[in-house]
Amino acid sequence: MNHYAIHVLTGSEDDYIKKLRPLLGGKRLFAPKRMLAIRRRGATKKRLAPIFPGYVFLECEDLMADLDTYWAARRTAGFIRFLRDNSSPQPLSDQDRDLLLHFMSFGEYADTSKVSFDENDKIVILDGPLKGLEGLIVKVDRRRGRAKVAISLYDTGHLIDFGFAAVERITGRGGQEHEVT
Repeated sequence: MNHYAIHVLTGSEDDYIKKLRPLLGGKRLFAPKRMLAIRRRGATKKRLAPIFPGYVFLECEDLMADLDTYWAARRTAGFIRFLRDNSSPQPLSDQDRDLLLHFMSFGEYADTSKVSFDENDKIVILDGPLKGLEGLIVKVDRRRGRAKVAISLYDTGHLIDFGFAAVERITGRGGQEHEVT
């Protein structure tokens, strides 16, 4: 099955999905999300944010062979364009699709990852959506609990923040390791 990226108005991803989904006849349409902790005036609140702001993904065998789906997507309010271009939409490459499915494997949204830091202060991902993406992390902000990840979609780079919870590894009696958050 192929996955196509649809560029929509940023912030209207959920509205676009609600409008288009009834017209698709059961085809999957999604905009993966991530959980972020936002600190304002000393209070921390959790908020869902899109992983790819302004993009919705459509699962379809061949979009150009399914003109009803193609035109339904184009005519839905909020549509900007198909990626690469409107005249010949290209499905995601295998690498891009695998990355998208990685985030989708966490369910409705990708929650915060559990991490620790080694003796060289290098981040070590223990669990969560950042697991397997260690080589793509370009910046870590320990105070805010965020890791900036360089993600490519259609050979265009995007820097996306993902939340993490630092877990300290302490050694107890008998040399056993325990996790403390």
